[in-house]
Formats: sequence, C-alpha cells, structure tokens
Amino acid sequence: MDEPLTILVPARDEESVIGTTIARLHKAFPDAEVIVADDGSRDRTADVAEEAGAVVLRLPRRGKGQALSAAERAAPPGALLLCDADLSGELEPLLDGGGDLNVAAFAERRGGGFGLAKRVARGLIDVLGGIDVREPLSGQRVLTAAARTACFPVAAGFGCEVRMTIDTVRAGLRVREVELPLGHRATGRDLAGFVHRARQLRDTVYACGPLGINFHGLRLPLVGWKVGVTNGPAVAAVAALGLADDLWSGPERGFRGHLESGRTTGVLKLVGIPLVGLLATRRVSGALLVGLAANALNQLDTRPGRALKVYLAAALPLDAPVGVAVLLLPYDLREMAMLGDAGSNALGALLGLNSVKRFTGRGQWVAIGALAGLTILGERNSIGAWIERAPVLSWIDRLGRA
Repeated sequence: MDEPLTILVPARDEESVIGTTIARLHKAFPDAEVIVADDGSRDRTADVAEEAGAVVLRLPRRGKGQALSAAERAAPPGALLLCDADLSGELEPLLDGGGDLNVAAFAERRGGGFGLAKRVARGLIDVLGGIDVREPLSGQRVLTAAARTACFPVAAGFGCEVRMTIDTVRAGLRVREVELPLGHRATGRDLAGFVHRARQLRDTVYACGPLGINFHGLRLPLVGWKVGVTNGPAVAAVAALGLADDLWSGPERGFRGHLESGRTTGVLKLVGIPLVGLLATRRVSGALLVGLAANALNQLDTRPGRALKVYLAAALPLDAPVGVAVLLLPYDLREMAMLGDAGSNALGALLGLNSVKRFTGRGQWVAIGALAGLTILGERNSIGAWIERAPVLSWIDRLGRA
C-alpha cells in the first residue's frame, strides 16, 4: 500500500495492555502515527498511551464508533489501520490484502458466546450489502483513502464494523478478509460477556437502520421514530413524515428555502403535518397547533437533549405522555442516538394535540400566536444562539451533557 498510513486505536479501561499494543504497532509500522481515542476510561489508559508515544484524544464515554469517528477527524489524509487495544499478533499482512477494506479473520476462535450477534451481523451484511463474510465484527481493518471516505463517520457503538462493510460495498469498493494468527481478550459465557454481546447486537441492528450526523460530526442512530410507534396513528403519521425528511432531505433550510426549491421533503412536512392535525382534531386551530408545535421542536433539536428537555417541561402541564421521552433523554444527551426530524416532529405533534384537549378556544389561539412568533424568530435568528446567550437557559440546556 503506497498511501500514508495512520493507526486508530479505540480504547476504554485498557491500562494493562495499551502500552504493549502501541509498542507493537510502532515496531511493525514505524512511519505511521498512532492515535488512541480514549473513550472515557476510568483508569490510566490515556496516560499510558501517551507515555508509549501515541497521540491521545481524551473523550467522554460515547462508544466505539463515536471514538473512531473522532480519531479519524484528527488523522491526516491517507489510509487507516484500525486496531483494538487488546490485540496481540502481527497486522502487516492486512496492508496487502488486495481490497479497499481489508478485514482480519482470526485463525483460531477463543471464547465467545453462542454466536447470535455474529450470525445477525452476517445476515444483515448479506441482505444490505450482498456479500457473505466470515468475520463481520472484527475490529482489525485497513481502509484505503477511498474506503475511508465511504465509511466515515462510522456508525455508533459496536455497530461500526458492520455498517463499515455495508458502506464499502455500496460505494462499489472491494472487501477482502485475510486470515491471521491474532489473539485478543475474549469475552466469556458469564454475565459481563452476555451484556457485552447484547450491546453488540443492539448496536449492530441500529447501525443498519436510519442514521444521521449530529453537530459534532458523529453518525448516530435515528431513534425518534419510536415516539410515533407508541403514541397513536396521528403521531405515527407525523413521525413518518419526519423520517422521510431525515432520509431524503436536501440542503434546503427554513420555510423559505423549501418553498423556493419546490417539491422537497420539507414541503411535504409543511403540508402533511398540519393536515394530520386537521384530520385528528377536526379543527383549524388543531391543524395550526400541531404544525407549529412540530416545527418548534424541530427548530430546537440542534443540540443533545435540548428538544427533549423542552418537551418534558411542556408535557407536564399539558398532560402529554413522558415515558418515551424520559427513556430517550440519556441516549440523546450522551450522543449515543439522536431524535432526528422523526422524533422532534412527533414530540411537537404530541404537544399540539394535547394543547387542543387542554386549552379553551381562546387559549388555543394564544398558543398559536406564541408558536407562530417562535417560528418567525427561528426563521430570522438562531433560537439556539439565543438560548446559549441567556445564562439560566444556557445552564439548563447544558445540564446532563458530558
């Protein structure tokens, strides 16, 4: 491989092995820079990695995929070698694997569970990528510059390798597996091992679903559609319209941008969400409340947890359901998942529908006026910037983020 090489090592609580791993990598690849993405370790992993000569990114705990994406942004152009922190063995043959994405297949299996996570991962790669692989979850990988462009930012958590393989194939690039005599610390058939594999399975399934990129450049699973699943047909319809915008939206922003562009997913929401409100409430005020509230929550969903906090604050006096919002809040705050338009629009629609139930006719029109004013403010200025300039609101906004 003629491209310059950078080595990325995601690590969490690997103090006992990270120094040895980095020493082996420096010996095998003396010209390569080693970047360790420390994913919120509670021990001296970051310090030991620095002492061993690696560049270290000290990150809040987010997940393997998020750590790799942060490390890739810090890496210079060129090819990448991804390596787990507890690996033993030689990786040099991976550079000559002949593919755009070369994946290490372990010559000997050690430990592990019953193979459910691996079978599901293989099946998803087969269905979504059209190829059969032996090691869908292997973290030892070499990516050419072309594969790097196709795959990064990678999917969140332990689903990053599976989606990486799928993205490589969808980009028309080659995937090759290279059998190597490698070793690593295997998980056993105990409680800790089964919890780890359950997380692998969950992250793998999410990685193969709809994904979005947040303001930090992390590629996260869009889980806001769950709001629609649990709150009736009207909210489900709004969530579906939002999901369409998540998946197929263009560069247009704001009402003016969408209207000037014509037939966009934003225009579909602009027409469809008030129509859902009209059909659900049989009132013009209901249509306006649902449409404006959905847009307001969408405007606020620009930082982790912001839209959910506003929803929860408004849901209590409106007697709107809070269960799914409470469940999603820690994942949104920690940048492990994101609402997307599906979630923020659906939450706003819930507030709009409950406003119709709770307010009198005059109260509904007062709420419509307030939401219309917020919409106009959001079109002309950033509501988020206004929140960040107000000390009390800014403190509440940051609360719970790492």
